[in-house]
Amino acid sequence: MTEIAIDRTRDMLTVRLTGLDRLWALKSQVEVPLTQVRGATHDPGIAHERKGTKLGGTHMPGVITAGRFRRHGDLVFWAVRKPANTVVVELAEGAPYSRLVVETDDPRATVDLVERAIAA
Repeated sequence: MTEIAIDRTRDMLTVRLTGLDRLWALKSQVEVPLTQVRGATHDPGIAHERKGTKLGGTHMPGVITAGRFRRHGDLVFWAVRKPANTVVVELAEGAPYSRLVVETDDPRATVDLVERAIAA
């Protein structure tokens, strides 16, 4: 599972991985400046799309996708086990990834949190 937090003092979006997801993704967190966040959507269907080439992490279809993947020249970070809870955070050019595709406990609240943070 992942947690998304907004740090207003540093103007950063932080994705923290918890439990075994840290192991599967080979990462404990990803930080992105809010100026590089374009938006967020709840998108369960993205979990069924091709992931691309795994650059580090774990991919067991239907079980877990976690880590860095390259598809069509874009670097995408994944941390998803339950597609129904998938949130996609779109990032601007220059960010470490083009997208963050993560699972959260409450996708709608997460999308609202990210959208409010970039609108402020």
